[in-house]
Amino acid sequence: MDIQTLDRIDRATEKTLPSFAKFSLALLFVVIVFLWSYASHGDIHNNTFLVIGAVFGAYMAMNIGANDVANNVGPAVGSKAMTLMWAIIIAAVFEALGALIAGGDVVKTIKKGIIDPALIENPEVFIWAMTAALLSAAIWLNFATSIGAPVSTTHSIVGGVMGAGTAAAGFSIVSWSTMGKIAASWVISPILGGIIAAAFLFFIKKNIIFKKDLKESASKFVPLLVAIMAWAFSTYLILKGLKKLIKIDFFWASVIGIIFALIVYILIKPIIIKASKKIQNDRDGINKLFTIPLIFAAALLSFAHGANDVANAIGPLAAINDAVMSHEISSNVGIPLWVMAVGAIGLAIGLALYGPKLIKTVGSEITELDQIRAFSIAMAAAVTVIVASQLGLPVSSTHIAVGGVFGVGFLREWLDSSEAKFIRDTRRKFKKDKKLLESYEEELVKLEALEKKGKSDYVKIAGLYKSIDEKIEQVKKEKREFKIAKRVKYVKRDAVKKIIAAWLITVPAAALLSACIFFMIKGFMAS
Repeated sequence: MDIQTLDRIDRATEKTLPSFAKFSLALLFVVIVFLWSYASHGDIHNNTFLVIGAVFGAYMAMNIGANDVANNVGPAVGSKAMTLMWAIIIAAVFEALGALIAGGDVVKTIKKGIIDPALIENPEVFIWAMTAALLSAAIWLNFATSIGAPVSTTHSIVGGVMGAGTAAAGFSIVSWSTMGKIAASWVISPILGGIIAAAFLFFIKKNIIFKKDLKESASKFVPLLVAIMAWAFSTYLILKGLKKLIKIDFFWASVIGIIFALIVYILIKPIIIKASKKIQNDRDGINKLFTIPLIFAAALLSFAHGANDVANAIGPLAAINDAVMSHEISSNVGIPLWVMAVGAIGLAIGLALYGPKLIKTVGSEITELDQIRAFSIAMAAAVTVIVASQLGLPVSSTHIAVGGVFGVGFLREWLDSSEAKFIRDTRRKFKKDKKLLESYEEELVKLEALEKKGKSDYVKIAGLYKSIDEKIEQVKKEKREFKIAKRVKYVKRDAVKKIIAAWLITVPAAALLSACIFFMIKGFMAS
């Protein structure tokens, strides 16, 4: 889907649901959370910050839905595998299901162990820190969404917790080794995602697209690719998305995944063979075979994302709830159902109201996508998390997905034979005509240097002047064409620069904002 089409969709959406209406619906959700949390905890001592935390948790959940969920469905929308409306519906439903069914009943109150809560002795100070962390992460995500930059929600809350923790107990509270791993993920995640997405795309191009009989090749390799997808997602869901329901190691998760993949292969192969007989023997026809797998991939990615990243919204809220209820600081706390519901519903509402902007960014503003490229990105998202988790490498789902988009775009620049041939032919013609121009000029110099010139010499000189003038114009034109051809990029560099800049400043920006909010809360409470 091109940018113009998505712009028209955005404008149409704006007419049917103006900004004020979106804001009003979001505010309504926050008000409902406020009223419910106050009514159900009104008789609890120090319940003010629990109610405030619930409001900020709802705000954070909506921002996660608006920003992070686009990574799961953006490529599918950009490739026209599904419409924007259906992408929002599928993602909202599966994000909420993932959060509620497999969101985890226990969460570390300090995300990824970046600070030591034991160094904060006063539970009230800890509550202030978690409140500041929630609000700062939500504000940063809101800003990133407004400029169309997909950033890591995990890194946002990490920055928030680090900044508030530092403000509360000094720099010694921070686990700098953990922060080093998080910084490493800024590089590891997009590179791994890009390489794996490019590898899948290259495999598809080499074994299907570059073959003479595309339909026959597709009948052979598409079932295999779908089976690999089934293994990747089943293993991924068992290890990550269903860890609350099933606790199993990588080996057995892979074995179950292989069994499931074999079943899928047996079932899907006759369907693909039958479908391939009805399509055209070209890339557009092959793309149609990847539409259904892409829709399943978007749904499964959304489910796993809801199960994992809902903790970014409700982890600190669960910590606040536990500190208020028990009057002490715990490293691990249970997540009440109402807290999980705030996260799940907030994700869905944020996606529905404000998700299209980031879906557009991921789906079309970085590089043009079709179903084959989008399938490669979805595969990269699942496989990279599996590989990274087994190697102990820190990764971000946002960075993986966007890195996958970068990967397929850069591979297109490198592989596109027609574009490469055009550049080579233009350069060859330019060099040939330039060399011919130089020979004309040399011949002209020799003729003009003759002391005695005959009539034929003057005719040649006149002809050379005319030929040189024509050739100069031709060479200039070919030089311009060559420069334009060299500048043609399948990956939009401005979008890449904006996204990378947002990635780099997410943790420090959220940390600085969180520290400022903490000091504001502390000053207000002291007055």
